[in-house]
Amino acid sequence: MPHDSSQPPAREHLHRVVVIVDENSNPFELGCATEVFGLRRPELGRDLYDFRLCSPQPRTAMRDGFFTLTGVTGLEAADDADTLIVPNRPDVEVPRRPAVLDAVRRAHARGARLVGFCSGAFTLAEAGVLDGRRATAHWQWADAFRVRFPSVHLEENVLFVDDGDILTAAGSAAALDLGLHVVRRDHGAEVANAVSRRLVFAAHRDGGQQQFIERPVPAVPDESLAPVLAWAQERLDVPLTVSDLAARAAVSPATLHRRFRAQLGTTPLAWLTRERVALACRLIERGESRFELVARNSGLGTAANLRASMRRATGLAPSAYRRRFGPGAG
Repeated sequence: MPHDSSQPPAREHLHRVVVIVDENSNPFELGCATEVFGLRRPELGRDLYDFRLCSPQPRTAMRDGFFTLTGVTGLEAADDADTLIVPNRPDVEVPRRPAVLDAVRRAHARGARLVGFCSGAFTLAEAGVLDGRRATAHWQWADAFRVRFPSVHLEENVLFVDDGDILTAAGSAAALDLGLHVVRRDHGAEVANAVSRRLVFAAHRDGGQQQFIERPVPAVPDESLAPVLAWAQERLDVPLTVSDLAARAAVSPATLHRRFRAQLGTTPLAWLTRERVALACRLIERGESRFELVARNSGLGTAANLRASMRRATGLAPSAYRRRFGPGAG
């Protein structure tokens, strides 16, 4: 049958992200979800998601009555979500609405991806979908969470947990970390980096919540690692050792290790490997199919090391990563 050019082309199906907003929800995490999943992306030439808000009532008072949200669709929109972001709020002891918990259970039963920011882990746990699963929540509420939900494996000292179809972020700002991780999982490192640049936020922060738990401020804070990090990022394709980094920073290797641990929550070698894997991902996304060349230009050395490093970091072999995120994928 000939093509009817008078008919508009079918609109590409976009992954639908729906946020449930309930009484006393936190505005910051709602803003994070909107920034990551809801904004148009003219710099990419395409939209990434179909983003919607929904609420169980026509007027929703946000946290501490700062403002009232109106004009969003009803809770039935949650039934069409590919990814459902559950509500979070500071009053973790107050039970969630049964209608909200039912919507979460229905989404989980049909295979939707569930996301909880900060105290959103409490919503997921109340719905019963976290039993026997891994999750995280803000360190402030970790003890209370363990008492109420002993069957959930709470990981306290991380920024977020990706447990496949259920993902949780530890705190308010960690919502951005998790959101960018989801974009990276869905669209690859290059797109996630573009989104992070627009947010003026690191595409990947090392370390975990232990960085943010209250502790005495050192009398003399360590100097910033930014200059040595920038220097190393320009030389990922050449051999670099911890001694090289330490010499560039004009400190001993032991001091460099302490500064990396204190400021980034990781080791110099682990940071170098992560940066090299990220560069390898970008090279593959841009069309380089010769994996020996990708390994050499990213500083990973050999195709075997590239394969092992990418599997650890992304869960995908280079060939699988190319099929999913390379030119013409999707």
